Amino acid sequence: MNPLDVVLWVVVPYVAMAVFVVGHYWRYRYDKFGWTTRSSQLYESRLLRWGSPLFHFGILAALGGHVVGLGIPTSWTEAAGIPEHAYHVVAVGLGAVAGIGTIAGLAILIYRRRTVGPVFSATTRNDKLMYVLLTTTILLGLSNTVLGNFVGEGVDYRHTVSPWFRGLFYFSPKPELMAEAGLGYQLHALSACALFAAWPFTRLVHVFSAPLGYFTRPYIVYRSRTPQLGSRATARGWDRVGSSRR
Repeated sequence: MNPLDVVLWVVVPYVAMAVFVVGHYWRYRYDKFGWTTRSSQLYESRLLRWGSPLFHFGILAALGGHVVGLGIPTSWTEAAGIPEHAYHVVAVGLGAVAGIGTIAGLAILIYRRRTVGPVFSATTRNDKLMYVLLTTTILLGLSNTVLGNFVGEGVDYRHTVSPWFRGLFYFSPKPELMAEAGLGYQLHALSACALFAAWPFTRLVHVFSAPLGYFTRPYIVYRSRTPQLGSRATARGWDRVGSSRR
């Protein structure tokens, strides 16, 4: 076995996974106030109204495709009566649409961040690194889908990349499978590892945030319609100055 393959397809993924998990714990433990999207909607909303839905819906669709393509073995879809050709056509078609939508939304967001002065001023180095890693990973994935299937002969990633990916979680990685995958898939996997390693230290942490507290927290009264303070009746002798008790 080639030692380089072990480093690239065993060591690097596990290091990225460890940084991803430990980094999120550290960020939540010591930087709760920084756990935010750092929204810039107040600075500009027209471009954001187009770019944000395109990007988020596209990335969710792409994520769903990755879960199915990498997490579900070929034998399961065959047992469910789904022919391999039909699965391949649907996966490539939906993957191309999701990828194009994601790239279009990301391009709008990057253009907005670069051309709108207040938004650009609020951009940090971590934001720039995040955009570079996101763009690289998404473009490599889209190129594998479009160029590899519509232009050239497609690579059957379900027999190389998918078993390798599942093996990482079984603690039985098979680096030789990734060594057989095409260069595009290898670069896509490495860029994804870099993205996941940087994830906890960027605004991407907001993915794991949910406003569940809104359902249980009490109402916030900004301005009462009555002169009474609080929810309890005002005791005699404690009336507000300038008010008369009736």
